[in-house]
Amino acid sequence: MTTDRTELALIAVAIAVAAAALFSPNWLVFTLTLALSTGMVVMGVVMLMRAGLVSFGQGLFYCLGGYAVGLGGRFLGITDALALIGLGVVTTVVVAMILGLLVTRYREIFFAMLSLAFSMILYGLLVKSHGLGSTDGFGVVDWTLFGMSSESNGSLMALMLAIALALAIALFLNRYFKSSVGLACEAIRENEVRVEYMGISRQQTLYINYVIAAAVGSVGGSMTALAAGHVDPTMAYWTISGEFVFIAILGGTGHVAAPFIAALIFTLVRTYAIELAPNAWQMILGIVLLLIILFLPKGIWSLFTRKKRAAS
Repeated sequence: MTTDRTELALIAVAIAVAAAALFSPNWLVFTLTLALSTGMVVMGVVMLMRAGLVSFGQGLFYCLGGYAVGLGGRFLGITDALALIGLGVVTTVVVAMILGLLVTRYREIFFAMLSLAFSMILYGLLVKSHGLGSTDGFGVVDWTLFGMSSESNGSLMALMLAIALALAIALFLNRYFKSSVGLACEAIRENEVRVEYMGISRQQTLYINYVIAAAVGSVGGSMTALAAGHVDPTMAYWTISGEFVFIAILGGTGHVAAPFIAALIFTLVRTYAIELAPNAWQMILGIVLLLIILFLPKGIWSLFTRKKRAAS
């Protein structure tokens, strides 16, 4: 399969962001890292939405990825960032393979509530785990990347790693959405019965999609832990999962770049809303979501598709 225009554009944008980061202040570098990490988690939500499923429990995999990084460094002595992220992915995939056998049997509100329930179970377990800091969580050990320590310039290293991982995931999902499994997910969203008549197992297709979405969410959680240097149970709380759904709606499901654009906008809006109106920032975010639903029901990415249609 040859490289298409979308992949070339993704690579060009990633290179441009990486180059600009070299001259950016630390606060912007950190904000971009969190936005990219969030975008990866939202990408998993989008994968489920394209199959007709809405998950309010993606925080489960986000939290598993983050805690795998923290526990791997604290108890296993692992300091390499890629190894810690790999540990998070393996842990998350194992959990998702078990839970997926149950949750992919359900649809609509039942799937949403069941996914939320498992996320809140993890939150409750972590809150009661005093050895892991209970509600306060615990710090992540200093990590390394290709032998370079994060002590000197960890923020920039984290951003470069986040850019590389986000690019790899975006390139993979761009092709995944065009694959037989990706197209089958969209067909299941439209009509499950016809998909079965075509000889495609809807259960198997949704199961594969669910596990991959969990792995992608885990990478985002791992990167958040590495960038922030701390993990706590709120990573699995329902409001965090709600934010991921919020961002998915904000960006839309039409393109692999949409979750990252929406995550950056969300992060910036929330940052300045908290600074300007610390007691009303949730209301500001709610107003933004309401405006998006009213005027851009298919998300921010629909602005780009409109321009293409107008030009043609």
